Amino acid sequence: MSRASDPLKSPAHAGPSGTGIKLFFMMVLEFFIWGAWLPLIFGYLPAMGLTENEQKLILSAFPVAAIIGMFFSNQFADRNFSAERFMAFSHLVGGLAMAGLAWVRFDRLPLEAGEVIKPYDTPFWIFFGLMSVHCLLYVPTISIANSIAFSHMKNSEKEFGIVRMGGTIGWILAAWPIAFILYGKPEAEVLKATSAIFIVSGGASLLLAAFSLILPHTPPNKATGAESFALLRALKLLATPAILVLFIATFIDSTIHNGYFVMTGNFLARAGIEPAWIMVVMSLGQVAEILTMMFLGLVLSKLGWRWTMIIGILGHAARFSVFALFPESTTLLVAVQFLHGICYAFFFATVYIYIDKVFPKDIRTSAQGLFNFLILGVGDLAAKWLFIPLQTHFVGPTGLTGYRELFMIPTAMAIGAALLLLFFFHPPRDAEEPVAIKAPSH
Repeated sequence: MSRASDPLKSPAHAGPSGTGIKLFFMMVLEFFIWGAWLPLIFGYLPAMGLTENEQKLILSAFPVAAIIGMFFSNQFADRNFSAERFMAFSHLVGGLAMAGLAWVRFDRLPLEAGEVIKPYDTPFWIFFGLMSVHCLLYVPTISIANSIAFSHMKNSEKEFGIVRMGGTIGWILAAWPIAFILYGKPEAEVLKATSAIFIVSGGASLLLAAFSLILPHTPPNKATGAESFALLRALKLLATPAILVLFIATFIDSTIHNGYFVMTGNFLARAGIEPAWIMVVMSLGQVAEILTMMFLGLVLSKLGWRWTMIIGILGHAARFSVFALFPESTTLLVAVQFLHGICYAFFFATVYIYIDKVFPKDIRTSAQGLFNFLILGVGDLAAKWLFIPLQTHFVGPTGLTGYRELFMIPTAMAIGAALLLLFFFHPPRDAEEPVAIKAPSH
């Protein structure tokens, strides 16, 4: 988005400290909404008796919305509406749709002897429709929130990291209310109680809708000419071998990263971790992410781009190897969650910094859009359509049977991506040295 690419041309710079606090709190709520429902929904849907194809359709709503959102938010919303008003509308309607999911029930599970039919059986398409409405309105707000932040900063390089850290904190905070809601519930009531994730998420969305009305005004940013086709321009970057290699590695890593959320919640439940604590355990990765980000600059200066990214990818291999080899050691399963910080910061955050530091200035925005399109959209979609069928194929109806074979697949994928970077990705060693890219013609 053009506002994010050149904050010096923004309509306003950072004002009083209160503006920074508003931007930070905006990020807290923005990612709280997402973090409240994502980790547990992968276990919730099959427990509700939905078929594999129905699960894939519901879980595909977010990445499909991300693909659509890359066009909608960049090509329409950001250029026709003030950003804070768009945020308010999207979170109002999207929040209502999300909260409505809590009251959608199915009657698909096999009945025990003597059990009576439950008094509800909602059509699948109601659930899918509500989730699609939420995702189509929520996903563009991720880019819009970044745009608002960049538009009101004096020095984006120094300030954005702190503001964006609010999003990580929001994701962590989302785990705790769910833990208190589920804690102590009898197993028979856990499924119904888990539906509270939609109420918590929807409530946070409605809160952000109201809060957006007091965010600093960020008027629409008109764009003409070649800038209107930034994503198409960015696709031409793939003709550069180093970028093509990085693109492929990012696709693989994004698929693995999103696959972690597909598989881990249900796995941890079967490994003996109480459902009330699953989101708390998985949020330990975000705690580690905050700590890892503090040392990322030092690591980059010592190891350079390629080795930092390789370590980030191999973090996935290490985590899934522990899942595969030590599924009954809850201590190890909890401890290995901290690798998420390395997986995210050392690869994804490094990719974003690499684009900003090394790519020619006139194509940085296009490149960021292309990789966001990949990370939030295509890679996420691939994870759902790859790992849900694999999980059905390998994992038994109960217990831990088949998880070793399942988790060795993302382990092998991570090792393959690391080798791809090792042998074929040759970035400049110096962060200030420009990469040899010919900017795509308009």
